[in-house]
Amino acid sequence: MSRSETRENLFKLIYERCMNGEKNALTYSMIENATEDEQLGYLSDVYNGVDEKVDVLTDYIARFANDFSAERIYKVDLSILLLACYEILYMDDIPDAASINEAVELSKKYSTEKSSAFINGILAGIKKNKEELLNEQREDN
Repeated sequence: MSRSETRENLFKLIYERCMNGEKNALTYSMIENATEDEQLGYLSDVYNGVDEKVDVLTDYIARFANDFSAERIYKVDLSILLLACYEILYMDDIPDAASINEAVELSKKYSTEKSSAFINGILAGIKKNKEELLNEQREDN
């Protein structure tokens, strides 16, 4: 399973979490068992990281969503954004541009026609303000 396929499965896990309000251990274990060993660390790190930081990530997404509260964002789009936002802010081994590109591709496959531009714009704002956002978190802790 490639990194892109693992990312797509992560999107599905995060979407399920958005819909249910909590992680689902059964779904996670099924995806974990289908994931190749070299991708297991990535799968675990991102899934648990998004779960841990979901409130902070959602706040950042809403901040760059121009006139959209997080509650108004389609759950599919929010799930894609949570995944990519986490990668941009916390996964130094993944280029920001790769995270954004993969998010746009996921939106083209799973969401509406206008979603890719919406997602691209939010993630561009997060990328541009990455250091400021990370400094905010350091100050809050």
